[in-house]
Amino acid sequence: MNDSKDEVKIISYEAQYKEAFKKLNEEWIRTFFVMEASDYKLLDHPEEEILNKGGHIVFAILNDEAVGTCALMKSEHEPVTYELAKMVVSPKAQGKKIGYLLGKTLVDLARELKAEKIVLETNSVLVPAIKLYEKLGFRHIPITDAGYDRVDVQMQLNIRD
Repeated sequence: MNDSKDEVKIISYEAQYKEAFKKLNEEWIRTFFVMEASDYKLLDHPEEEILNKGGHIVFAILNDEAVGTCALMKSEHEPVTYELAKMVVSPKAQGKKIGYLLGKTLVDLARELKAEKIVLETNSVLVPAIKLYEKLGFRHIPITDAGYDRVDVQMQLNIRD
């Protein structure tokens, strides 16, 4: 018998999952908010806008299907700062600690990349997400230069304190 049926694997970006990156995020964003120009830019062109600029994307794979994803985007202004972005877990896979696995994988990667800090933007209606970020070590900071209209919470994880 195959014991790995319900085993979640976290993998790095592969082109075959490009559409899943967009679909998962778009469905999630539309559930709570409206899609913005910045969303389309990243979701339509993840290689150009994230990967080719020194960022990373990971996927949670369950039963050969991408059920979650998250990006670590390198800041253009501060070379040792990354942004945790576009984290989503499909509703059918929630409750399996996938969001934590995605976030921890990228926080660990940022440490390996010698990042000084990781920032993120979110919204206060997303209480479970905020609790997850706090569990990962992120702390609330004043909002500056929000990248989306929906942002009313910014958080930061200082890696090199």
